[in-house]
Amino acid sequence: MFTDTPPRSKDRTGFFESDRIKTLDLPLDAQLLPEIAKNIAAAMQTGKTTEVRVACAEFLSQASRFYQVPKCGVRVLAARPLKGREWVTELFGDYDPTTMLIRLWMRTARKKEITSFGTFLSTLCHEFCHHLDYHLFKFSDSWHTRGFYERTAVLYHHARETPYKRLFWAPVAGGRWRIDWPRTNRGG
Repeated sequence: MFTDTPPRSKDRTGFFESDRIKTLDLPLDAQLLPEIAKNIAAAMQTGKTTEVRVACAEFLSQASRFYQVPKCGVRVLAARPLKGREWVTELFGDYDPTTMLIRLWMRTARKKEITSFGTFLSTLCHEFCHHLDYHLFKFSDSWHTRGFYERTAVLYHHARETPYKRLFWAPVAGGRWRIDWPRTNRGG
């Protein structure tokens, strides 16, 4: 995963503020989001998008309530359709700030298999963190900064009840960064 290039416009301040914020407060009721995440996993086993959407909507409702932001909607779609040209990375979800709608694809594009629960939940947390950028942090945009990825990881690991794994970063050209997965997976 790569960060976005820092903007050259007035948005630079917001970009670097997003980069600086590396954590999120988490619900004191440690079981709240993990229990709902387990419901998402169970719903995914049915293969029915309607059941997965209901479970995701509950997750987003509780998270929105905790962070005191407006609720966002969610659509769970089957498989992302293949187009004439392919993306460099497969799209698993997106967030539209104008409609406050998260879209998640439950099946892989090529084989139409159900996405792994970890990937699906990670995508849900990622897209919800875009929502938080606009409504909690009041950023003018939601950039993929190191801080953004760190906040997403905090929410994901809380919901999965897995230990937080510190992310290690390596610089790349243009003021961007990439996650150094070998170092991250080693723990340092």
